[in-house]
Amino acid sequence: MSFNAKLISILKTDPRFVDDQGELVRAAVQDRAWKIDHDLVKLLLSDKEIKAKFFEEIQQHWIFNINTFIDYISQKNFLDNSYTRFRNRIGLTIGGKYLSERGDVALVWPYKDCVLEGGQTKEEEKRKEIFFNEVLAQDEINRLLDPKVLTNFVRYTVTGTEKVTGFKRDENGVIRENLIVKGNNLLALHTLKHQFRGQVKLIYIDPPFNTSSAASTFAYNNGFNHSTWLTFMKNRIEAAKQMLPSDGILVVAIDHYELFYLGVLCDEVFGRENRMGIISVVHNPGGRQDDLYFPTAHENMLFYANDVSRVKLNTLGMNEEKLSQYKLRDSYGRYKLRGFRRSGNNSRREDRPGLFYPIYYCPTTSDLSLEPGTGCIELLPIDESGVERCWRWGPDTFTERIHKYVEVRRVENRFELYIKERKDDYKGEKPKTIWDKAKYTGQTATAELKKLFGSKIFSYPKSPFLMMDIIRITTGKDDIILDFFGGSATTAHALIELNREDGGNRRYILCEQMQYAETTTCQRVHKVNEINQAGEFVFCEIMKYNESFMERIRTAESSLELLHVWQEMAEGSFLNWYVNPRTPEEAAKDFIAIGEEPNGLEKQKHLLVELLDKNQLYVNLSEIDDAQFKVSEEDKALNKAFYGEAYDL
Repeated sequence: MSFNAKLISILKTDPRFVDDQGELVRAAVQDRAWKIDHDLVKLLLSDKEIKAKFFEEIQQHWIFNINTFIDYISQKNFLDNSYTRFRNRIGLTIGGKYLSERGDVALVWPYKDCVLEGGQTKEEEKRKEIFFNEVLAQDEINRLLDPKVLTNFVRYTVTGTEKVTGFKRDENGVIRENLIVKGNNLLALHTLKHQFRGQVKLIYIDPPFNTSSAASTFAYNNGFNHSTWLTFMKNRIEAAKQMLPSDGILVVAIDHYELFYLGVLCDEVFGRENRMGIISVVHNPGGRQDDLYFPTAHENMLFYANDVSRVKLNTLGMNEEKLSQYKLRDSYGRYKLRGFRRSGNNSRREDRPGLFYPIYYCPTTSDLSLEPGTGCIELLPIDESGVERCWRWGPDTFTERIHKYVEVRRVENRFELYIKERKDDYKGEKPKTIWDKAKYTGQTATAELKKLFGSKIFSYPKSPFLMMDIIRITTGKDDIILDFFGGSATTAHALIELNREDGGNRRYILCEQMQYAETTTCQRVHKVNEINQAGEFVFCEIMKYNESFMERIRTAESSLELLHVWQEMAEGSFLNWYVNPRTPEEAAKDFIAIGEEPNGLEKQKHLLVELLDKNQLYVNLSEIDDAQFKVSEEDKALNKAFYGEAYDL
């Protein structure tokens, strides 16, 4: 075995120095060497040849020569495998150093395009996501979040689809269309904010939960590490907040794994004083029995106001159970009875003397009065034990309501006063902190999808009845609702049903970047519109450039397929500035050799993604006239109609 191979083999016995692909992480070794890590020193002393190379004996003591060791492992030919040779030949080093060694500010793009500012921790350096880290300057970061060109416009109507020729706007110039936008939701938010700043009354999101489970919400990778997941959420919530008016509300669904941390994050973005509450929704009454400790039966919803002093929640309206309580009827309508006398420690006569007074009742005529009359019985708020208490109302209020709202009934050997609680006066059920209706469960949600598609086409959907109640309490009949994790379009489904129920004209905006945006998200909304014989929406897509190559890399199933993708990338994509666009024959051989290694396909994907300029995943609006992007004249006109004044900014 060569010296290089022996040293690499020994270093790989320490799991701190090995990434998920089994490759040695040079930066991790360098970091521990500079710290004179005892375990690293022991490893190097374990082999005579390595010991002689990197240690000097002084008076029977072995001294570690750090500089010699660092210089040796920093040489390009130290990790002389196909993986490293490919990187060197293509140009994935700058100034002789690998990107991970330079200590530059980095933006991290894991599976869902999460932007993470700042360097990686040493612990994170050993993990190599397929969609790796890129070094971008600040001006490139700003361009990344510029508004994008929209394309593939289609209007879905009850009768089918048709071309989009323009956009409906209200008297203030705000677009009044239902929209479904396909593409990265962070970039979609920065695109939409130019049209909908301060116009969205409710933002509801059901993001991918950062759980320890392998279950995958919305087919997203749920394996984000904690810090990356929080940054993923922070960037999107901050961008979305700009679309809320002062009385706007954010609702986020989350389980217990990230509840506390997401709450702190939202406290930071919205202000702790604007936290309205945390609602528990029972979605699995039987509990998840494979949980280690307590079977999970609920999820949480965080409610935040843009300005809590301006927010007013609506009630949930009249439910069937409440309606059934109004069994009595008189000339004023349906009612139920409850006691008129106050109860509790604060209802004694001495506490509120103004509410202690006599009421006179005539059994022969059923008249009530504050004035005594012939044959009248005096009624006082004295309880069964003889304690003097108080009435609920003062004399003036009693006089106003005596006919419509007060009734006397004989109870055993005495007469009792009751209030008539009238159905027409009931404003609805005030939402509590626990929502446990059967129609909120996951089983109900799945059943509603099966009604539309005939099968279970989506994992872990939310119940449209749950969404209807969220929309009911947070919005008016003419408001806009945004859901930038559109998923199976439960939000749009619920909004359509609620509009039908109360005659509202609410509008929805959904963002979804997964491939099912057209097959599931759009089709569900289209089916619901067909059933109701009303409604339409506009579908569009953020125009891809390098993202089209990213998708091909993700879905490739063979090394040969990836080799073809790489060759096309060299001719028709934006590569990072330090990458050689040519394809040297030696690099191609190394690339093929990588594919023959364990996890070779994933390694190849990792390398190709590194080549692409992530700043050019989608086409910026400012580059709409660049001939290289081939934006059609039709799309140019529709983008101008969509952006309005912002088109020329």
